[in-house]
Amino acid sequence: MSKSVSYKRHRFPPEIIAHAVWLYFRFPLSLRLVEEMLLERGILVSYETVRRWALKFGPAYARRLRRKPPSCRDIWYLDEVAVTISGQKHWLWRAVDQDGYVLDEILQSRRDTKAAKRLLTRLPKKQGCSPRRMITDKLGSYTAARRQVMPGVEHRSHKGLNNRAENSHLPLRRRERVMQGFRSPGGLQRFTTIFSAVRNLFVPPRSRRSALATHLHRLTTMAEWKAVVGATA
Repeated sequence: MSKSVSYKRHRFPPEIIAHAVWLYFRFPLSLRLVEEMLLERGILVSYETVRRWALKFGPAYARRLRRKPPSCRDIWYLDEVAVTISGQKHWLWRAVDQDGYVLDEILQSRRDTKAAKRLLTRLPKKQGCSPRRMITDKLGSYTAARRQVMPGVEHRSHKGLNNRAENSHLPLRRRERVMQGFRSPGGLQRFTTIFSAVRNLFVPPRSRRSALATHLHRLTTMAEWKAVVGATA
């Protein structure tokens, strides 16, 4: 884990700052709703302050969150979704594993082989290995890029098999509606990097379906979150 997060020259204690950032990235809340929720607890903070906290501390928290250990037995599900920013269409390319864990995502202006190749080139570098199998929809760009980057990896191209990747877009879509769209490509890339890192920590793996297992998972992840942000309360 990287060095601890510094809260120097901030008049609010780390627990409040971390709680505000957690609310913003963990739930589909606007900045003004986070402001209102803090006020209910007697904490007078403007939504603009919450925004600055999210910009400053969000990336630091994301860097410190523990990544899932890579496995060459993983199955990667890849998909892309259109996002309109200032009237211009962009494509957010995302890869998740069999547990729904977001492995990587990258915003690009194209939906072609070059864009797919960029994602497939980044993934093995970040994960440290290639997957056992790759599943995509029927977009031909994946097939062409896979031949160039991962020729030995099994590839299944079928829309019905790729629901896991398609469903991974839903949380971001909900946030997009709450935020009334994203203002810039760079802002979207920064937001989704933090958003997915927080979501990866708190969403239980698909294999943990019992209420007790989910409860224990939440206790564990909350303890890890407090260790990451340096909060004791």
